[in-house]
Amino acid sequence: MQAPRRHFRTVATLVAAGFAAALLGCSTSPEPAGPGLALSTEAPGRIVGMRRLTEAQYRNVIADVFGQDIKVGGRFDPLIRPDHELIANGAAGATISPAGFEQFDIMGRTIAAQVLDEQHRATFLSCKPADPAKADPDCARTFLRKVGPYVFRRPLTSAELEFYVSLAGRGAGLTNEFRQGLELSLASMLVSPEFLYRVESVGSDGLRLDAYSKASRLSFLVWNSGPDQMLMEAAAHGQLSNQKGLQAQLTRMLASPKAELGARAFFTDFLQLDRVADVTKDTVVYKRFTQGVADDLKEQMLLTVVDHLIAQDKPYPELFTTRKTFLNRRLGVLYQAPVAASTGWEPYEIPVADDRVGLLGQGAFLALFSHEGRSSPTLRGRAIREVLMCQPVPNPPANVDFSGFNDTSNAVRKTARQRLEVHRTNPTCAGCHRITDPLGLPLERFDGVGAARDSENGAPIDVTGTFEGKAFDGVAALGYLLSQSPATSQCLTTRAAEYATGVTTAKLPKGWVSALTKDFKAGGYRYRLLIERIALSPEFHAAPEAQATPAKVAALVSSRTSNEVR
Repeated sequence: MQAPRRHFRTVATLVAAGFAAALLGCSTSPEPAGPGLALSTEAPGRIVGMRRLTEAQYRNVIADVFGQDIKVGGRFDPLIRPDHELIANGAAGATISPAGFEQFDIMGRTIAAQVLDEQHRATFLSCKPADPAKADPDCARTFLRKVGPYVFRRPLTSAELEFYVSLAGRGAGLTNEFRQGLELSLASMLVSPEFLYRVESVGSDGLRLDAYSKASRLSFLVWNSGPDQMLMEAAAHGQLSNQKGLQAQLTRMLASPKAELGARAFFTDFLQLDRVADVTKDTVVYKRFTQGVADDLKEQMLLTVVDHLIAQDKPYPELFTTRKTFLNRRLGVLYQAPVAASTGWEPYEIPVADDRVGLLGQGAFLALFSHEGRSSPTLRGRAIREVLMCQPVPNPPANVDFSGFNDTSNAVRKTARQRLEVHRTNPTCAGCHRITDPLGLPLERFDGVGAARDSENGAPIDVTGTFEGKAFDGVAALGYLLSQSPATSQCLTTRAAEYATGVTTAKLPKGWVSALTKDFKAGGYRYRLLIERIALSPEFHAAPEAQATPAKVAALVSSRTSNEVR
């Protein structure tokens, strides 16, 4: 079998060359080609955006296209989170390292082998080759026309189809097996930039996304996965170019259980929960904190958010004051709360006397924005400003002396509040600490992994603070003030618009976030309505380049009451 392996490497090299060409704007992406998912013979549209798939999106697409039992193994090149931004923004400029491409190559071949194994091939391969030991272009063409549109998230062009048919033939010739040739062809599709990236192209007007780019953008927003058959057919029939057709698809998609995946993906990015997996703690200080606990803390927050916003359809601001969450046995120990179930999760309501409420009382937030061996009022206060309120805080100067704050054995300055006095009174540091510490110091009620406490080094913890000119006492009171602040709701709409389009705030159409925020408030701050409002907006369907130059799309978005999605 040495020859097949060499051939696989050769094809990987060829695909890599095509990959580089696509990144330089040489790849093709077709216009809608009439009814059905027939081959596209139209001239390719101009590519205006490419966003690399996240690991979750990659896994979701494979599961949706080929089945939940298809195993995906391997290491994914990490996507970088730009300062104060979303990973969704970083994905727009993400490349793939040589080692990362090799991993994708291995994953693609492993997936292709499973899709065409004895257990699965009947689902996708409706024909039989005339000779199992030889190439059969007609049978290969039938298979590739069936799966290709869902791999590329658009119909294949005739040239693309024939290229992959020829790969299947070459592979069959080297291995003396039709099935292995077809595996090679499918594996090559799975390392194409048309699969690994969400490629967006424009229609003939050069301003609006083409139908399949619209379908892809919509499906990744709502489901965090690629378009299904009904959405692809709607794109093929032009139904996404009018409000009625788009609304019908959106209503169907939001009613699907897969909408939970979309919400989980957005809030993982928005709340930076992807970073929880990398949290490490000093095992001498926090003996019971393990990777399993970290994973549970992330899941607890996602369960809380999704139940509140999706299952219960409650207002977003109430996430800062809710006492309802979920616990399992491991977190029951951390939270010092009774958990009846020996396995799995169960609903739990924080007692009224407990100050652990809302997002700020979640162990994931508290552990993530702390140091390895202790809590950090400054990190937590900064997270409230930057993550939850979209208010960037400057980085500290390079020559700041942290020794005073780090000296937790100081007999006079026992608490973090006392030790931070040196920074709040230093003119170089005071500006930032005055906007972060009043929000972070009340969270000192919880240690570096989120366990409750009343004192630090034997001294009582002061949990008072000020926010927007109002004094408060305790985490619950802070959560209430955050729930009433317009900044938290506007931050959510800003991040949702960025997440949906993959561009930063500066490149969003002028006035769009303000309009979304106004509608969000009018709709009772319901998350589902926010997603619907975004998806029905003309701005959502504008090309990224057009979004960066509002003058070019003034006519495109001038009428919000139009029956057409422009």
